[in-house]
Amino acid sequence: MKEKDIDIKDEELQEEQPAEETDKTAEAESATENTETTEEAEASDEKDSLEKAQEEIAELKNQLLYKVAEFDNYRKRTLKERAELILNGGEKVITAILPILDDMERAIENGAKTDDPEVLREGMTLIHQKFIKTLESQGVSKIETEGADFDTDVHEAVAMVPGMGDDKKGKVIDCLQQGYKLNDKVIRHAKVAVGQ
Repeated sequence: MKEKDIDIKDEELQEEQPAEETDKTAEAESATENTETTEEAEASDEKDSLEKAQEEIAELKNQLLYKVAEFDNYRKRTLKERAELILNGGEKVITAILPILDDMERAIENGAKTDDPEVLREGMTLIHQKFIKTLESQGVSKIETEGADFDTDVHEAVAMVPGMGDDKKGKVIDCLQQGYKLNDKVIRHAKVAVGQ
């Protein structure tokens, strides 16, 4: 009986082993398929992410090229505008001064017709007043020097006058050449004599 039992158990074991091996083989094949599927999925994801990255790089390159071209156009346009401003910037001032030139030409023509110096003087005074008003309308103003304290920002001392007394010390005594400002910026310093 013992031998029969052992034989039956051996047969059962042999029958069970192939079934277990079959199960293990199936599991191994399934795991291999799952691994292959996972690897394919990962490879597919890598391709997708790589393609997305390449598309993004291409888009960023296009944006960069567009911005570079736009900036280059802006730079060229501003250089052109600046050059035009430099060439034609004085147009407003010249246009304002031309009527004064016309007045001076008329005064010269009329000066030849008269011998009265008073008429010529009156004409020149009118032209001078018109010229001063035109300059003021363009933002040009005279630097005041009469009785002013000497100021190195607006005055240029060309002479020092000694012996003028303490009340005249550091004051403008005489203006040798008038100074002018353009919109509060000194464009020509007043040349003055200063008391010492």
